[in-house]
This record gives sequence, structure tokens and C-alpha cells, in this order.
Amino acid sequence: MIRYMKGYVKIRTEGFSPERFINMCSLNGIYIWGLVPSRNGYEMYLELRGLKKIRPLAKKTHSRIVISERKGLPFFIYRQRRRKLFYAGILMCAVLLKVYSLFIWDIHFEGNVKWPDETLAEFLRGEDVAPLMLKDRVDCQGIVKNIRKEYNDIVWVSASLEGNRLNIRVKENDDSYPEEAAENAEAVKAADLVASSDGVVTDIVTRSGVPQVHEGDAVEKGDILVRGSIEVKNDAGETVGYQYCRADADVYADTELTYEAAHSLTDVGKVYDGKEKQMFYIRAGKIRISAGSTENTYPHWDMTGKERTLKLGENVYLPLCFGTRKVRSFSYREVRVSAEEARKSLSEEFQRFCTDLEEKGIQIRGNNVKINLSADSAKAQGTIWLNEPITEEADTEIITVEREETDEPVGTDD
Repeated sequence: MIRYMKGYVKIRTEGFSPERFINMCSLNGIYIWGLVPSRNGYEMYLELRGLKKIRPLAKKTHSRIVISERKGLPFFIYRQRRRKLFYAGILMCAVLLKVYSLFIWDIHFEGNVKWPDETLAEFLRGEDVAPLMLKDRVDCQGIVKNIRKEYNDIVWVSASLEGNRLNIRVKENDDSYPEEAAENAEAVKAADLVASSDGVVTDIVTRSGVPQVHEGDAVEKGDILVRGSIEVKNDAGETVGYQYCRADADVYADTELTYEAAHSLTDVGKVYDGKEKQMFYIRAGKIRISAGSTENTYPHWDMTGKERTLKLGENVYLPLCFGTRKVRSFSYREVRVSAEEARKSLSEEFQRFCTDLEEKGIQIRGNNVKINLSADSAKAQGTIWLNEPITEEADTEIITVEREETDEPVGTDD
């Protein structure tokens, strides 16, 4: 690369004693490389500054020097000296890239599930944050504060600039309380925790309230697990009142769940007939140039599409998108499902059901679910043994304690 920037030449030396010429170059500190024999002489490479020093050496050794190739940036620029539009294009490209780097061309959201990209983008547009804005006007801290203020169930937000893309990462709180309860914690009413299903308690951790069951106890749906009323006793051990709280505890129990799913062996499905229309397009903002059309007169059809944004490197996104859209015609026909396909479908559905349970923190201890086939249907049924939290809230009974006061005799003087 350094040689290319400085420029170098390939020469051929001929004469009475070319070996003497090479020795003279070495004695005078002229660096040569790529030395190969050629006819009655030698070919070699040397830098431009060395080319100026070899003339007296060639004359002294009676050698003839012929330049066969010229390489490097100086020669390239010299050959292109009359192509003014070429250099103007390079300059314009550099200026456009510089101007382009001053703007935000894309806003990317990560981690949002409840709030779609369109909703968050519309909110930011109302805050004057949108593509085609100057990067200097982007206030990442202000964006974070505005999103946190607008959406109470978003517990964490970060905004950062990467190239000309604004990345916004959020974390939503799926278990957020209503805004009123969050703003006024004192308004939280007292509550008991009751069993949401039948089972045998395997573990209980109480944070507030009075536990009513212990590990190994069998409970039925609706039984009180943790009471939200706490007795207040006097020195004599008598109950003189109650304090109330919202019971909070983790109670796990072994439970049974009846599973049942059925698939018909005859189904109405889509059958594509091979008729389709396709459209290619290039989009810049709201301007779109397309080739082809998706207009059709098919009685039944569906549309699929793909779109990609042009980018330079990893983070430099161009304001150009290209994509395709395809429309395919189909008809509804009755399809006979084989017994093996029905069995596989029910098995996959059962696996997804078990995966959903495990994602909710429910442990599966075993199952006896079996698939039975009949003439027109396939059915999966059986029992799943689980270990799961079984608490749900219920209103606490308000207990009134009546105080008995002893009448004291009152004496009078005659």
C-alpha cells in the first residue's frame, strides 16, 4: 500500500555488464525488488525517488534503462488529469456522504411486546423525533424521560445513536399494577390468599399475613392459605382487635390437570393453483417506484412480501428500501389428514402446551396423556401432574371485636 501511494516503476536494464549496474545500485542505497533475468539483461522494480538516481549509474556502467511499467497513485492521477467530471463526482460523493451522516434515517425498537413499533414511532413523532431529523437535535435523555412518563408499564428505556440509526431499547413490566394503586399505596385494600385449585402444599414462603396451612397439607379450591387479618392481643392473651394487610406469599402445591385436544381427520385447507402475480419496487420515503402489479381478480388469494433497507457497513442505513410482493391464488378443498400427520400434530401441540406451562414457572412432574385414533378424528387426553403456585386473592373478612366493660358499684353517702 505504501509503495502504491508513492508510486513505483518496472525497468529493464541491458548492456555490457548489467550485473555491475545492480551492484552500483546496492552501493548507492537504491532499493530494488522483483529482480528476474530478461533476455540479455534483468527486470526489476524500484521507487520513483530511486529512478532519479540511476541515470548517472547507467551512464557509468554503459547500461541501457527501459521503463516497461508505471504503477501507483501518482501515475493514476496523471492519467486521469483530464477527467474533471470524475474528480468532481468523487468530491460530490464525499460531500453527500458527509451531509447524509448528519441525519437520522432509521429508528429501531427492541424489547417492546405490548406496544408495537408503530405506536412508539407515532408517539416519538409527536415529540418531534422522526427519521430525516438532524442528529444534533436528538436528545437521548429527553427521549428516555418522555417514554417513561407516557408509558407506566415500561420500566426501563435506553436510547443511543449508532451510525445514522436511533436505537431505542425498552423493557416492559407485564405484572405492573394499575396507575391508581401505584400512586396511592395506602389505598390498597386488605386481602387473603386462597387456593385457586385442589392440591397438596409442597412449599410456602410468607412475606405478609398469617399462614393457615403448612407443607404437606391437602387443600381444596377456595381454602384460605394466608389470612390478611392479624390478631392483636393484650397481656392476658385476649384478642382485642385485628390489623389488616394485603397477604403476600408464594405457595406451591402438587396439582392435577386434565388435558384434552382433538383434531378432525378431514379438514378444509388451502390448495394453491399456481396462479400468481409479483411486484418489485424501490421505495424512498413515501415515493415508490414499482415494476409489475398485484392487482388481481382471483376469488381467493393471499399476499406475502419482503423488504430490505440498503445500508453501508453495519450502522449506516440509506434512505432506500427495495422489496417484493407476491399474490397467489388458491381454493378451499376438503383435505384428508393421515393418521400419522394427526398424531404428529397433536404431539407438537402438546409439546407447545407443556412449554407454555414451563415458561409460566409451572413444573411438570409427569403425565399419562395418550393419543387415540377413530374413524374421523384423533384425540389426545389424559392427566398432567404439576407443581405450581396456587394463590389468588380474596377479600378479607372484617372482624369486629366487642369489648365487655364491667360496671363498677357506685357508693353514696347518706
